[in-house]
Order: sequence, then C-alpha cells, then structure tokens
Amino acid sequence: MKNKISSNIALFLTALIWGLSFVAQRAGMDYLEPFTFNMVRSILGGLSLIPVILWVKISHPDKRTERRKHFQHINLARAGIACGTALFLAMSIQQYCMQYVGAGKGGFITSLYIVFVPIISILLGEKLKKEIIISVFLALVGLYLLCFKAQSGFDIYDLLLLLSAFFYAVHIIVVDYYSNIVHPVKASCFQFFVLAILSGILVLIFETPSFDAILACKIPLIYAGVITCGVAYTLQIYGQKYTLPVIASLILCLESVFAVIGGILILGETLSVKELLGCFFMISGAILSNLHSDKTK
Repeated sequence: MKNKISSNIALFLTALIWGLSFVAQRAGMDYLEPFTFNMVRSILGGLSLIPVILWVKISHPDKRTERRKHFQHINLARAGIACGTALFLAMSIQQYCMQYVGAGKGGFITSLYIVFVPIISILLGEKLKKEIIISVFLALVGLYLLCFKAQSGFDIYDLLLLLSAFFYAVHIIVVDYYSNIVHPVKASCFQFFVLAILSGILVLIFETPSFDAILACKIPLIYAGVITCGVAYTLQIYGQKYTLPVIASLILCLESVFAVIGGILILGETLSVKELLGCFFMISGAILSNLHSDKTK
C-alpha cells in the first residue's frame, strides 16, 4: 500500500510538471526550432541524471554477479532504445506542432493518450468493453468541439497532435513493460540520450541551430530539460512500477488541466465556451476509458 501511494504521488507530480511544460515548450518556440529544442532539452535531461546515478552507485555497493549485471545491462539497453524511440516520435511531432498550437489546447489533445492506452491494450489481447467505445465517442466529440473550425475544418496540427498522443500511449505501455526489470533513473537517462541522438539527426537535416538562440532560450530549456525530462520522466518510470498502466494514464491525464491553467496564467491564453466544452468531453472520455474493469475501479 505504501508503495502504491508513493507511486500515485509520483505520477501526480509528473502530471503537474508535464502540464506546465507545455508553457515552456510554447515559449521555447520564440527562440529555437522544434528539433533543436528537443535535442538540447534531452541532453540536459540526461546529464541531470548522471549525478543521481553516480550517487546511487557510491551509496549502494554493487553485489551483483557478472552474469546478472550482463543480463540487466542488456535489458537497460533495450529499455532505453524502446522508450527513447517512442518518446522521440511523440515529442518530435508535439514540439513541431507547438509552434502553431496554444499550450492549453496542445495539452488537451495530447492527453488523449489516455484513450489510446486501453485501445492498444485491447489490440494486445484484452477484451473490448462498451465503456471503451463510449469513451472514444466522447473523446471524438470533444476533439471536434475543441479543434473544428467552420471555415477550414480540422487544423493539420490538431491531427498531428493526435498522432503524438498515440505515441505517448505507446511510451506508457513500453515503460510499464520495463519498469519492473530496470533501474528507473538509469532507464530514464538512457532514453533521453537516445532521444537526443535521434533529434540531432533531424537537426542536421532540417535546421540551423544557433548557440546565441540556445542561450536566449535557457529558462524554457532548463524547465523542459532538467525538470520535465530529468525529474518528471524518472518519476513516471518509478510511479508505473507499482501502478497499473490504465491507472497511471488516468493520473497522468491531469497534465491537460495543468496545461490549460498554465497557459491562462502565464501566457495569457483564452479558450472559448465551445473549446471549454470540448475539453470537458475529452476529459470525460479519458476518465471513462480507464474505468472498464473491476481491478481498475
């Protein structure tokens, strides 16, 4: 019970940090191109965890056999590559869209990963429940109200954010798979260096980074890198160690609420009545999608 409570607290803090990170991401687009922003924030996130790993290594003598160490290193590499690749796809699409979408709106569309998590679980063998069908319908109604414009229909960036939400759901499921067999801090560090390398490839192909622009963007980068990457994603891996993925996604979806609050208080963003109604439908569908089993209840 103690582990479960601490895990849920860790996931709640993750949601809070993630929600406010939309503000940092949106502000960062005033200085940097999206893939450069992701590359630098990922490097900062990975570097911020190295002192923690060294402290754990010094304070806890390694009593593992060479065979066990070899086996765990293989799992760590697999976890880092799998989590890092899923996160790279999700974050790259999301950060590109944040050039054109507000923090609050971006947070709510991204939170639809909470619907994708049980859907992917169904594709992996779970039985389809009627609550899932209803939740998807509510989410689609909310998405329509939040994103559809009478003059131009859906914005391409809204649809891309939906794709980003899918890859965030994949990341949650991959983290759930590896959370019990790898060290959370090491896995988090590894995934960010994988993310930095993959983002760096896109930077070389599509962008022209400037050191002066990176320095000018230092505050959004520090928050998005050290706090969001270094702290929040490590809390996520720890939190999912003792929590079912559907419950984890239910807690994590609160980031959408914090994204709206942060966008309004910090960036001065506003949402119309129609858009707020869309947010209500989306969050209702998100919650219902995770109340489909006795174990989850």
